[in-house]
Amino acid sequence: MAILALGINHKTAPVEIRERVSFAPDRMTQALHELVSCPHVNEAAILSTCNRTELYCGLDEVDDQVVLAWLREYHALGGQDLIPYIYKHPDHHAVRHMLRVASGLDSLVLGEPQILGQMKQAFTAANDAGTVGKTLGRLFQHTFAVAKQIRTDTAIGSSPVSVAFAAVSLAKQIFTNFEQHTALLIGAGETIELTARHLKESGIGRMIIANRTVERAQQVASEFNAYAISLTDIPSHLAEADVVISSTASPLPILGKGAVETAIKSRKHRPMLMVDIAVPRDIEPEVAEIEDVYLYTVDDLQEIIQEGLKSRQEAAKQAEEIIDVQVTHFMGWLKSLDAVSTIRAFRETADSHRKAELEKAIKLLSTGADPAKVMEQLAHNLTNKLTHNPSAQLRQAGYDGRLEIIDAARELFNLKLPDA
Repeated sequence: MAILALGINHKTAPVEIRERVSFAPDRMTQALHELVSCPHVNEAAILSTCNRTELYCGLDEVDDQVVLAWLREYHALGGQDLIPYIYKHPDHHAVRHMLRVASGLDSLVLGEPQILGQMKQAFTAANDAGTVGKTLGRLFQHTFAVAKQIRTDTAIGSSPVSVAFAAVSLAKQIFTNFEQHTALLIGAGETIELTARHLKESGIGRMIIANRTVERAQQVASEFNAYAISLTDIPSHLAEADVVISSTASPLPILGKGAVETAIKSRKHRPMLMVDIAVPRDIEPEVAEIEDVYLYTVDDLQEIIQEGLKSRQEAAKQAEEIIDVQVTHFMGWLKSLDAVSTIRAFRETADSHRKAELEKAIKLLSTGADPAKVMEQLAHNLTNKLTHNPSAQLRQAGYDGRLEIIDAARELFNLKLPDA
């Protein structure tokens, strides 16, 4: 069985190409069935995200042209539309690629964890469609286990490398018992959505989403079980917030020193962390002068992000070492499959001899023959039958000068020759 990983990603193809090669979730089952109907393709799974589309195939033999032709035909693309952007990884290269993808080493953001969940979804879809067999099934499970090991044994995902992640990491450093605190997020764009996701994953107790249009705030809030308000309602809720993270496109500040001073008094000077991600700034710089308020800007976060990137790059080196070992382990298992049919045939032959000699022995015992002699005869006959063919083949190999066969037999049967 051969393995192939073929696809495009954010490194090899622009978004207009990636869009044309994506797979709609509601057509995934049909696509998988079409793919495994191609010559030589026995198993298949498809990973399709905004940053990559990859086909993972188990084949009789590595034939990337068949898979590439199917991909072009499925998306009605011309012969040269994909060629400059496609990468192809056969066998152990495919295994290495899948392990790197699942571990976040091939992602736009080094070490990001979302890709692992997307790979699990791809496996589930293929498994439900019945297009995953023994080889890909084992490879996916191995991939998930290695990705988990890398997350556990390295710092690949522990350091902030995005503004949203850095802001939440800062909040977790300042506040313990995160589940007992409230976060106010101002804005409803992509950065605030990502911040809300990190806060939820970190176990924040409560979230308030404030936006100029309440309808948009409600859309974001509904996804994270948060409470939506308008920007004009912020002064009424500001005192509830232990963490304030703001990212809007407003040309003027949204929060002034006076509003924050009022909130701090209502909080009886319990600390408040404020992170202003917006450019231009949403929070007046003078707010930093207020006692018990800790104000950070996007420039302050950049230092945290650079430290995080350096930490992840060091962790990535450790992850690559783990992957080197695990690729070898998987390929060893895959190669062992070639011996399975031979082992089965050998065992079946031995069992056939056992049954035949046992049947003879039982008949002799039923006639009153001496049990000791019957057992001796059983052992003698069984030994002769099990060793006859190997002995004959070894004699012929010696006669033909095929010494490699004799050496293999010594290793296979763990034979120690007597001293000369």
